Amino acid sequence: SKRALVSWMGLLFLGHFMYLLVGATVFQMLERDAENQNRQNFQLQKLRFLMNYSCLDGPSLETFVKVILQAWEKGINPSGNSTSPSNWDFSSSFFFAGTVVTTIGYGNLSPSTVSGQVFCVFYALCGIPLNLAFLNHLGLRGARPRSTVALLVASFLVLGTVLFLVLPPVLFSYAEGWTYGESFYYAFITLSTIGFGDYVVGTDPQKHYIYIYRSLAGVWIVFGLAWLALLLNLLARVMEHTFKLKSAALGPGDQEGPPSKREEPHLGATAALHHRSEETITIQ
Repeated sequence: SKRALVSWMGLLFLGHFMYLLVGATVFQMLERDAENQNRQNFQLQKLRFLMNYSCLDGPSLETFVKVILQAWEKGINPSGNSTSPSNWDFSSSFFFAGTVVTTIGYGNLSPSTVSGQVFCVFYALCGIPLNLAFLNHLGLRGARPRSTVALLVASFLVLGTVLFLVLPPVLFSYAEGWTYGESFYYAFITLSTIGFGDYVVGTDPQKHYIYIYRSLAGVWIVFGLAWLALLLNLLARVMEHTFKLKSAALGPGDQEGPPSKREEPHLGATAALHHRSEETITIQ
């Protein structure tokens, strides 16, 4: 009934809003003090630098800091030198292309030429739908008995977790010098297409990476993205089912059946087009 549908939408909206409030509160509690401490340490280091180099005044230092920031925004690591690996060799360019079509967008590197920016627009315009079609094809499953589906889902969760979220961070820890926690954080933030850009593989100018390192990371991103997108869709179906049960319990009228056409929750560009594969899994 319409009343039950309104109740379900109200629960969904309230749950989503409360989740955002809780997240904002926790992030503020965890990160604000660390930010203030880092800001104070930075100001102290600037004062010490000016005291040690009295020939340099404050405005000159601020100008140099702006130069460093501009270099960083253009993808140049300020701690590197003229012998640092190029950000646009084939391996790095392949990795960048992967971040474009998967909509990750770390933010640490972007085209600086007008021609490169224009090409990036059209490349993304064609590449994003192509990538979505590819991910959707990976997720297609034929109709199977419920017991077989349950076994496949369990295997899907276990093997996917090991292959894409447990083992890769071990390699990243070795290659990048990160802790396992940092590497695991990078893996999930990347495969979920959040892509903050605070951790990116193959960018340390002090390290010597194998030539195909970033290309292999690009391949890992594509297949890991397909796995995590399907996993998030399964979780979305569970949440949707839970909200509908609560709505039915609160509403005075029960629906005889599900609507013929329903909207799927939005999980981002990479997960939104997996509805065809979701139709083969029924959550009771």
